[in-house]
Amino acid sequence: MITFEDALPLMSGQTILCVGDLMLDNFVYGEVSRVSPEAPAPVIAVTREEKVIGGAGNVARNIASLGARCIFVGVRGADEAGELVRAGFDEFHPGIEPHLIVDASRPTTRKLRFVSEHYSTHLLRADWEVASPINNNIEDEVIGAARAALPKAGAVVLSDYAKGVLTPRVVRAVIEAARAAGKPVIVDPKARDYTIYRGATVITPNRKELADTTRAPVASLDEVAVAAGELAHNLGSAAVLVTLSEDGLMLHHSGHEPVHIPAYPVKIRDVSGAGDTVVATLAVMLALGADYESAARSANAAASVVVGKRGTASVSPAELRARLLPAAVLAAEEKIVFDWAVLDDRLGDWRKHDLRIGFTNGCFDILHPGHVQVLTRARGACDRLVVGLNSDASVARLKGPERPIQDVHARASVLAALEAVDLVVVFEQDTPLELLRRVRPKVLVKGGDYRREEVVGHELVEADGGEVVLIDLVPGHSTTAIVRKSGRPAVEREVTKTPTAVT
Repeated sequence: MITFEDALPLMSGQTILCVGDLMLDNFVYGEVSRVSPEAPAPVIAVTREEKVIGGAGNVARNIASLGARCIFVGVRGADEAGELVRAGFDEFHPGIEPHLIVDASRPTTRKLRFVSEHYSTHLLRADWEVASPINNNIEDEVIGAARAALPKAGAVVLSDYAKGVLTPRVVRAVIEAARAAGKPVIVDPKARDYTIYRGATVITPNRKELADTTRAPVASLDEVAVAAGELAHNLGSAAVLVTLSEDGLMLHHSGHEPVHIPAYPVKIRDVSGAGDTVVATLAVMLALGADYESAARSANAAASVVVGKRGTASVSPAELRARLLPAAVLAAEEKIVFDWAVLDDRLGDWRKHDLRIGFTNGCFDILHPGHVQVLTRARGACDRLVVGLNSDASVARLKGPERPIQDVHARASVLAALEAVDLVVVFEQDTPLELLRRVRPKVLVKGGDYRREEVVGHELVEADGGEVVLIDLVPGHSTTAIVRKSGRPAVEREVTKTPTAVT
């Protein structure tokens, strides 16, 4: 399984093809303090103005901001707004390679929003657009550009804003070409008839769009899950990811139970373009080979970043990493649990919010880069990471009378100081099996020197619908080697490999 931590250094090597409705997003910020004497209308005192690439162009911006490369195919008018979006792409060179087809018969779609600077409230929006389908000649150019770019791409995004570029002919041509090339296709839909998207890999409707296309109730999360499954079946899609605003995301992927991914608790400043961020992040992660749930969780985190910004925003890898691996909100000592009754309370709260719980364990006698890599990547595979820590007596039984070098309080404090660790639970047994029964994690993480069948508790976790994730170790780093280098005796009892994941 590829987590965000795995994906981060690989993003720059990915290319995404994005085809869709390009527009210019124009934001005018200011404050309203009086009513016009000419008419009963508020007067906005303008403080600043922003003009940015919007619509499908914002998907391209987000792909580039994540460090990947985007080949963008769209249509613009022969007008000032068209020149502005063309120039806007230059800011992202070489992250975005634009193929902009000029259609002199229609204006470039432009949205002008007047926004209260202080309250981040949209006061008024004015639109310039023609939503009729592009003509046959322009269709030919769009299809030709998309087909030419496809061999370079790891995934394809169709960003449909219902402005006329993604006609049924264009959509079918791109999906069929991508399927023939074995490339995943992610569709952000707006068409009234979703059958034009048949065969796409992932469809990302919002709640209202899901209700409109399926004619099914979607008031509750259970109803959303049922409707998403119906849509996936009807379109032959591998997955449907429903965006639910403050309720987060609902993922239906073939062969798995529906997964609700709760929204992050953030202060929302502006929701403009959040769906574009979801689609962009999803595409980059899928291009890298991530599973649908990991990709969806990364997309959810990315969306939570951009809604905290004003205007049509994008997200950087650093911002996404900070959201997925947040700085500890608890003091280190509050993250350390000796009394398992406290553990039950903490787990109960996490489960109430549908958080995905991960688990790993070890002695962690001298923390080194190998430990940090396993813990960081373990946290990237879940929402909350519980680390089982062998007690002093347990370490002595497993490693010999000279160990541990540091007592349990020191070892626990160092672990709790890591941002990747949400909870440290001390256990007295030689294996973490009893603790695993208490935690019931959905992700069980071990070092890559294990095989799945060697991992203590793998049967328990898999029977409960969870999975085992093996993380590659950092060569040349082990506690035993450090002890030997220090000149201290490194006596260890002859034990089987299964009791601990990381020593």
